Parts: sequence; C-alpha cells; structure tokens
Amino acid sequence: MTDRFAFTIAATDGAARTGSIAMHRGTIRTPAFMPVGTAATVKAMKPADVEAAGADIILGNTYHLMLRPGAERVARLGGLHRFMGWDKPILTDSGGYQVMSLSDLTKRSEEGITFKSHLDGTRHLLSPERSIEIQRLLGSNIIMAFDELVPTTSTREVQAAAMERSMRWAKRSRDAFDSGGEHAANNAIFGIQQGALDEGLRRTSADALIDIGFDGYAIGGLAVGEGQEAMFACLDFAPNQLPADRPRYLMGVGKPDDIVGAVERGVDMFDCVLPTRSGRTGQAFTRSGPINIRNARFNEDEGPLDPECACPTCATWSRAYLHHLVRAGEILGAMLMTEHNIFFYEKLMADLRAAIAEQRLKAFADAFRARYQRAKGE
Repeated sequence: MTDRFAFTIAATDGAARTGSIAMHRGTIRTPAFMPVGTAATVKAMKPADVEAAGADIILGNTYHLMLRPGAERVARLGGLHRFMGWDKPILTDSGGYQVMSLSDLTKRSEEGITFKSHLDGTRHLLSPERSIEIQRLLGSNIIMAFDELVPTTSTREVQAAAMERSMRWAKRSRDAFDSGGEHAANNAIFGIQQGALDEGLRRTSADALIDIGFDGYAIGGLAVGEGQEAMFACLDFAPNQLPADRPRYLMGVGKPDDIVGAVERGVDMFDCVLPTRSGRTGQAFTRSGPINIRNARFNEDEGPLDPECACPTCATWSRAYLHHLVRAGEILGAMLMTEHNIFFYEKLMADLRAAIAEQRLKAFADAFRARYQRAKGE
C-alpha cells in the first residue's frame, strides 16, 4: 500500500472489522456508508450537511454524469469535487448497472456496451477504457472497474459467461487506470467480484481479480431482488474469497438490517439510495423501524421523528410539522426527512464501528434486530 491509499484494520470482532482508509482527500472510517450523489448532488442535501451527518465519502454516478452535464465539461470546470463543493473522497461507479437498468436498447459485445441515452435517445459506447476515462475526468478518488451485469435468475451458463467477460474487462479497466499518469498515482481502483449466488463462480471471479491486483474489492450483483436470506447466504462465503487486507465493498446495499448483517460477515463499505429516496417519499428510518410520516396518525404528533436521534431535524421539528410539509409537497419536507435519514445511517455506522472496537458486535446486532421492525409492505 502507498500513501495514496492505505487500509488499516484497527480491530476485529468475529468476521467484522473496523479501521480506516487513508487517502489524499481524507480518511474514511470503516465500516462506511457512502451517501449516493448520483448527479453531482446528494439529493435534497448541501455538501456541508452531508459532512455534518458523519459521511467521509460519497458516491457519484458515471452513467448519469457522462450524459449530463458531461465528463469533459466537469473536467473543464475543475473536476467533480470543485463542481459540487465536496472536498472529501468520492467513489464513482462504473456505469454498468445503469446502462443495464435504464437503457431500453443495449448491445453487448467484447468491446463494451452500446446503449441509447434515457435522456435524449443518443447512442453511446461504454467500454472499460471509456468508463475509466470518464471517472478520471470527473476526478474520482476510488474508481470502479467496468463489469457486465446479468440477473441472478439467469442460467448458470449466462452468469458464468458474464463473470468471465467481467474479469477480462477488469484487466482492461486496470490497464486503463494505470495509464492515467498523475491521477493514477494519487487515487485508487477497485475490482468487482461477480458470479451471482454461485460459490464456485464467485471463487473464480475473486481469484481472477486478485491475480490482476486492485486496491479494494467490491461484491457486485447482489441487492437486485434475490432477498435478504439469499444475499446473506452469498455473503457467508463471498467476502472470505477476497483479500483480508483490502477493503470489501458491497454495492447497492441497503436497508439498515441488511447493513448490520453484512458488517457481521466482513463487509467494510456500503452505498444505497434508500435514505435519500425514502426521505423524498416520506419514509423515515428510526431505531424502532421505518415510519411513513404521511400517515394520518402523525398529524398532531408533537414528538420528534426519532426520540433518540440527535440530528437537526429531530432536535427542531415535530412529526406533525413534517407530516404537514410532506403532505403539502413542500421542498423543505424532503430536505428535513433526507437529513434525518442520512444522519440515521451514519450514526448506525458509528455505532457498528464502536461495537466492533469494543468486542460487543453480536450483542449490538441482536439488540438492533430485535427492536428494528420493517414496515409492512416495505
């Protein structure tokens, strides 16, 4: 490890680890939750408020930013950090997931994926080399390798072919990153393990990535509808297939109890749109489970969203006021609900780090699960 990227494990408790990633832009405390800033903004939040909530790193989206405002434009304007006013580390995804989920017309080949923009219908090619170039133009601190995603319901043959192509693309991504001169010398690249729910495919993928060599390793292809039980079954083996001395990042996860279970299984980094998306639709996460502030029972409730939360929203405004704002469609409602949710997630990560450091993770996790009840239909 070099000064550009140094991962240190300070304590372990079972399979769980707590530590830090030191980079030029700042130190990331692990386990870490990365708020999602899809289009150069964590929706409904100012960067200073995201930082005040406890976030050490945020995620930017290659697909969305390449289409609008354009990676070259962001580069001309000084890079993503300057553009959006965020000084701490930024991780960018490769764009592969969005190409698959948002584009009507895609054509896959060994070269890459040709797709039609969901914004204006223009056609683009996203290849490993172009994905890395876009992330470099954005000024990303942790770049993700470009991979091919297929549903976990695909046949094993389809899953194997996609995994094998992803490993070829991982090597091309690594080579493209290494050709980045000063950017490569100061930043990092993660590989992405694929293989759906199959232990053998995941092992083959992990071995290929380790052979290439990355600063960190992501577990991809989960949280795509397989359910928590199946995801945890995969996480019972997948993290252990990856190097213990490098960060392990579970992409796109998740709900609070998903995160607790994944930390118990050795995962260090997470991202998810849930706290921001839920905030905009009136759902708040609390220690007793999620609540829908739109419900009529809150229309005269003078208590805070979560009596145990120290965020500015809970310290200042009542459930009744938030109920009014959300029902009235006021922008402030989305802002305050999102602020609370980001604080909730970051406090959960701080609590997990402390529990691991103090060798009481099982007790903390069991107590959390016993109290946290998912809302009906969530």
